[in-house]
Amino acid sequence: MKTIKNLFIALFFVQVGSLVAQIRLPKLISDGVVLQRNEKVKIWGWAAPNESIQLEFKAKTYTAKANAEGNWNIVLPAQKAGGPYEMVFKATNEIKVKDILFGDVWICSGQSNMELPMERLKEKYGAVIKNAKNSNIRQFLVLDKYDFSQEQTDLDAGEWVSADPKTVLEFSGVAYFFAKAIYEKEQIPIGLINSALGGSPIESWLSEDALKAFPEAYQESQKFKNKELIKEIESGDKKRNDDWYNLLNKTDLGLGNHWDLAGTYDKDWDMMQIPAYWADSSLGNVNGVVWFRKEIEVPKAMVGKPAKLFMGRIVDQDFVYVNDQLIGTTSYQYPPRRYDVNADVLKEGKNTISIRVINNSGRGGFVEDKPYFLAVGNDTIDLKGTWKYKLGATMKPLQGPTFIRWKPEGLFNAMIAPLTNLKIKGVLWYQGESNAGNPKMYAKALPALIQDWRKKWGQGNFPFLYVQLPNYMETYAEPRESNWAVLRQAQLESLSVPNTAMAVAIDLGEWNDIHPLNKEDVGNRLALLARKIAYGEKSLNAESPMPLQSVFEKDKVIITFKNIGGGLIAKNGTELKSFAISNDGKHFVWANAKIIGDKVEVWNDKISNPTVVRYAWDNNPDEANLYSKDGLPSTPFEVKK
Repeated sequence: MKTIKNLFIALFFVQVGSLVAQIRLPKLISDGVVLQRNEKVKIWGWAAPNESIQLEFKAKTYTAKANAEGNWNIVLPAQKAGGPYEMVFKATNEIKVKDILFGDVWICSGQSNMELPMERLKEKYGAVIKNAKNSNIRQFLVLDKYDFSQEQTDLDAGEWVSADPKTVLEFSGVAYFFAKAIYEKEQIPIGLINSALGGSPIESWLSEDALKAFPEAYQESQKFKNKELIKEIESGDKKRNDDWYNLLNKTDLGLGNHWDLAGTYDKDWDMMQIPAYWADSSLGNVNGVVWFRKEIEVPKAMVGKPAKLFMGRIVDQDFVYVNDQLIGTTSYQYPPRRYDVNADVLKEGKNTISIRVINNSGRGGFVEDKPYFLAVGNDTIDLKGTWKYKLGATMKPLQGPTFIRWKPEGLFNAMIAPLTNLKIKGVLWYQGESNAGNPKMYAKALPALIQDWRKKWGQGNFPFLYVQLPNYMETYAEPRESNWAVLRQAQLESLSVPNTAMAVAIDLGEWNDIHPLNKEDVGNRLALLARKIAYGEKSLNAESPMPLQSVFEKDKVIITFKNIGGGLIAKNGTELKSFAISNDGKHFVWANAKIIGDKVEVWNDKISNPTVVRYAWDNNPDEANLYSKDGLPSTPFEVKK
C-alpha cells in the first residue's frame, strides 16, 4: 500500500509540474498578430523557472530558457513586410500562432474621440464600411481596465481582428481611416492597437515615474493603491445612484399612469418646440423626468416595413416608445439616438411617439442641429417642431460618480504597460478634452507622456503624432478667454519634442457635439503626417501653417509662417478672419489681417504698440480661414512680444 501511495504522490507532482511548466504567450502574440517589420522583434512569454522553450519559424529554430521568475524571450531578426506566417512554440506543451503578418504597428490611444468606433459613424460612412475588406488592416482592441498597484505584464483578453464590413464597426474611426490611407500608399500590413478610454485625462496614461513631476496627481495615484478605499468609494457611488433612481421611478407620475401608451390623455400637456432644452421653456431648469409625446401621420406606403427613428441626441437618458412599444433606450447623453422600428409597429394614419427623458443634472432636453426624423427607405417624416410635454418627477441633482478609472496612473499600468514589449512604428494620440479645465498643466504633461512612453518602450524617439482639439461649443461675437484655446496652444508648443507632429482639426468639429463625426479627415491628416515623419516623404506638404517668428512694430505685427506649402490663402474669401490684437495682453479687439507671401500682417487702427496677437482663440472659432493652398488649416495660436 505504501508503494502505491508513493506512486500516486509521484504522479501527482509530475502532473502539477507539467501544468506549471506549460509555456504561455501574451494576449498580443496570438493568431492574426501584426509584428513590426524591419526591426528585431522580441517574442516573449512565461513558463516554469528554467524551462527550455523552442520556437520554429520560417524553417529555423530559436531557443530560450526561462529565468528564475519564469520569464523568457526570443529576439527574431528583422523581417520584411509580408505573411501570413506561422510560429510553433514547444516546451512541455505546444502552441501554434497562425496568420502572422509583418508590417507597421501603431498604438492608438487617448480618450473618446480616438476610441469612437466606426459603428457610431455608419450613417456618414456607409460606403466605406461596405467596402472595408482588407485582411492587411487589423485591430487589437485593449479592454478598458485600470490598476494602481503595479504595471501589468499582460492583458486580460483581446484578439487581432481583420477589417471587413462587420468587424470594422468595432475599429476606432480615426485609426481605421489612418490605416486605410497608409495602406493605400505603402501597401503593407497595418496593425492598430486600440488602447483608449472615453473621458480619460492625460494623468491616467502616465506611469508612476512620470507622475512624480506632478505632485498633486502623484499623491492621488498613491491614494488609490488602497483597494479598500476603491471598494468603499464604488459602494458609496452605487448606493447614491441606486437611491436616486429608485426614488425617481417611485415618484414618476408617468410610470404610474402609463404615459408611454398612445391612449394617454394629454389635452392638458404643455407645448414645446423640439429640439430644445426644457430649461428654456416654462418648465424651467429642473432635474428628474419629463415626458414628451407627438402624433404623426404615417402614409400607407410606409406601413409594413422596417423603419429607422432618429432622435438626435438627448440629455441624459431616454426611453422611446412608438405605438405603445418600447423601441429603444440610451443611458447617457453622448451616443446618437438611432432606433430600429420593426415592420409591424407603424400603422396607416395616426401614430404616437412617447419619450421618457431622465436628466440627473444640468440642462435636460434635445440637442439642436441633429437629425430628428422617422425613415422608411427613402421616405421620411420630420420630427422637429411642436411636441407635448409634462413633468413626471422633480429630483435634486444627482452627484456624479468618482470615475476611479480616470485617476492618475491606472490606465497606464493596465492598458499601456502590457504593450511595451511589442516593437511599434509609432503612436497616434487624440486626447485633451478632459484636461481643458487645467490647460496650462497640459503644456508640461503632454511632453512628459511622450518621453515617458518612449522610455518605457525603449525604442528611441519613435514618431508620436497627435490631434489638436477641434472647434466645439458656441461661438462668441467678441474676443474672449478660452481654456480650449489655451490647451491648443499647449499642444502646439509640445511640438518642441523631437519627432512629433500635430494634426490641426480646428475646422473638423461640431459646435454641439464633443464627438464630431468627421473622423475621415482626422485620420487622413494623421496619415499625411506619418508619411512625412515616419515614412520618409520629406518633401510632402503635410503640416499645417504655424507661426515661425513675429515682429512687433509700433502699429502692427508681422508674423512669418512655416509649413505654408504652395502658399497661404484666406479660404472662402479675400478677408482673413479670427485675428485679435492687444496692447496689454488682457483686452483684445478684432484685428485686420492680410497675407504678404509667407507672412501675415496684423493690425487695428485703434491699437498702438501691440504686445499680443491671437488667431482662432476661442472654443469654436468658426470664422477662422487661414489655410495653406494644400488645404490644411493654420493652427490656432498666440504670439507675444
